[in-house]
Amino acid sequence: MTAVAVAAIMADVERVEVVVAHQERATLRVGDVFLKIDADQERIDFEVQAMAMAPIPTPEILWRRPPVLAIAALPGTALGRLGEPSAASPAAWAAAGAAARRLHDAPLPPRIGLTAEDFAARLEVECEWLVANGVLPADLVARNRTIAEAVLRPWTRVFAHGDLQITHVFVDGDEITGVLDWSEACQGDALYDLATLTLGHEKHLGDVVAGYGGDVDVGMVRAWWSMRSLLAIRWLVEHGFDPSAPGCEFDVLRARM
Repeated sequence: MTAVAVAAIMADVERVEVVVAHQERATLRVGDVFLKIDADQERIDFEVQAMAMAPIPTPEILWRRPPVLAIAALPGTALGRLGEPSAASPAAWAAAGAAARRLHDAPLPPRIGLTAEDFAARLEVECEWLVANGVLPADLVARNRTIAEAVLRPWTRVFAHGDLQITHVFVDGDEITGVLDWSEACQGDALYDLATLTLGHEKHLGDVVAGYGGDVDVGMVRAWWSMRSLLAIRWLVEHGFDPSAPGCEFDVLRARM
């Protein structure tokens, strides 16, 4: 994209919105264009490749000039937000489950995700940090660690989104219009994606499973809720997010008690 074209875009907008910004990357919205800025070019390479391979709707890539990737805004609205009730219909949640199934049935992407051994090592470190720093009570951490350890088993690798948060899934009515943020796409556990999608929205798990189809081990999905929450808290705190907000990671862990 030329400087003239960029200037034309900027002329049509009143402001630049910071969607997310932390030490690893930032995303800005300029009108109907999202600008993803990431110093890790390998991560951006994987994201672009994953979007090209995904059998479900993804944002249109408008241009790329390292370290910036420009993508078009998706129509519709996010399926929901962590810590807030979702206004999306049960059918929309089921459609999200069906989209996840199509993705998981697709040919594998080249990048291999974390192994069970990797998760075990990270779990030990993060649980020790949570207790040593008084972030959460020791009994709460211990209970969720026991639950989380259930996921440390062999799994069949699938094309996993890797960060299938509800804010990354867009819907228009009952239809999926697209899925954002493929930077963590990899060969991973299907149930990790389903757990990420339903984290903090347990009442919609049944809708997602109905759309996904097949035999889903919902107990393992719940175990991934504990694992994801325990592993995420330190990163969230260090990057300016609040896992203690109502309905977020702290509450997810407390619900397991």
